[in-house]
Amino acid sequence: MTTWNLQQTRCHLLICNGGSCMKRGGEEVTQAIRDEITKLGADKLIHTTRTRCNGRCADACVVIAYPEGVWYKDINPETGRQLVRRHVEGQQLEEQILYSFDRQFIASDRAVEGIAKG
Repeated sequence: MTTWNLQQTRCHLLICNGGSCMKRGGEEVTQAIRDEITKLGADKLIHTTRTRCNGRCADACVVIAYPEGVWYKDINPETGRQLVRRHVEGQQLEEQILYSFDRQFIASDRAVEGIAKG
């Protein structure tokens, strides 16, 4: 079993690979993000994890960036590459933000409120 050294990690991207995201290019998004990280030599700075459903199927493909707690929506391979470039620069992909713990920001009318937990 692999144990990654995360001491230099600045960003952890959780890439949704749930059913709705996979139907809308989740595999291609995952590969584009990972390829861009490698291309930029940012493997030590950005760690990725495939997840199952994150509960935002209407916003597929979804990528979550920590430690910021930023949820991105409508990610395709090209915006996935842009997202990596922005995070390497210490920025965010503002156009795709669905929600941020810092500012509870809804980026577009297409985002649905969702169902309450509990």
